[in-house]
Amino acid sequence: MQKTKASADELIALILEGIEDVKGVDINLLDLREIENTVCDYFIICTGTSNTHVNAIVSSIQKKVSKAIHDKPWHVEGSENAEWVLMDYVNVVVHVFQKHIREFYDIEGLWGDAKVTMVESSYNS
Repeated sequence: MQKTKASADELIALILEGIEDVKGVDINLLDLREIENTVCDYFIICTGTSNTHVNAIVSSIQKKVSKAIHDKPWHVEGSENAEWVLMDYVNVVVHVFQKHIREFYDIEGLWGDAKVTMVESSYNS
């Protein structure tokens, strides 16, 4: 169904760069491949400090991925209020939260069986 595209590793690296470029914080990569009946292979979760920051992170990810590998999300949801924006790249789903919304929904807790990698930022938050 999906035409030949960049590897998941390359897509993840580009998404992480897009987040870092605009200083998204608390970045986690959840590997869902070992869990049965998941909708994708990876979740990338990060936090923005405001509606504007969340939208800047989303825009940065889209630009970075589009420019490098000419791919765009299959679907983007939540940009209107920018408290939780979901970007669906089919195998990789990105969740960009504001802090209070992230704490409320606790995606990492819901997917407790996933292998979680905390991504070190190259700057101090």
